[in-house]
Amino acid sequence: MKKILQKLTTLAVAAALPLALAAGVQAADKVRIGVEGAYPPFSSVDADGKLVGFDIEIAHALCEEMKVECELVAQDWDGIIPGLLARKYDAIIASMSITEERKKKVDFSAKYYNTPARFVRKKGSGIEIDDASLSGKTVGVQRGTIHDNFISGEFDGKLDIKYYGTQDEAYLDMAAGRIDLLFADSVAMDDGFLKTDSGKDFEFVGPSYSDPKYFGEGAGIAIRKQDNDLRDNFSAAIKAIRANGVYQKINEKYFPYDIYGAE
Repeated sequence: MKKILQKLTTLAVAAALPLALAAGVQAADKVRIGVEGAYPPFSSVDADGKLVGFDIEIAHALCEEMKVECELVAQDWDGIIPGLLARKYDAIIASMSITEERKKKVDFSAKYYNTPARFVRKKGSGIEIDDASLSGKTVGVQRGTIHDNFISGEFDGKLDIKYYGTQDEAYLDMAAGRIDLLFADSVAMDDGFLKTDSGKDFEFVGPSYSDPKYFGEGAGIAIRKQDNDLRDNFSAAIKAIRANGVYQKINEKYFPYDIYGAE
């Protein structure tokens, strides 16, 4: 009887193995990608409820290059790395900068763009980026970002800092006069705020900031540390779409210059 049970168990395992392998292949044909959807022009939700933007198109282009299906999963920024670690999705394409702090938790592909950060002020406010002018002023910054780290590290005590869950929330408070300055990615603010009706009375002030200590190596695709093959596939796909012109076509839809940065 014992031998019969052992034989039945062996047959059951053998029968299940092809199904398991098939499931593994099917899973490899789809990549779930975490996106924010609240960071125009990189990602936002249009009037029809559709995810749009540079990050969204890059995600689809990379999946096409890798010959896998994209499944986009919208996730608030504050929970985007925990969501990856909890396996809600397989990768993050959300303008996430490659920093040493984040590398402690996740791995990254090669960069897919790199742009500097800047301050924005109201036109005619006279605010300059110096100690005397900044005294008593309030700056808005998105919580949990490289821009938050920079402001907290370099301007704590020089500025009152107000934190926001999304960049759009910071834009609304700036337009309403509830804060004196914004600090964020220069390209995101130019397209997402300054070129809109709400941002027409505002302008950049001060220098561009790109210190690797805070701003890292550019924006990359975050992957769980053990997923080395997926990381390498994304890096190879980024290189491929840069070489075949797909990247440039997407870039030109959103920006008048190449935001990839120096090779």
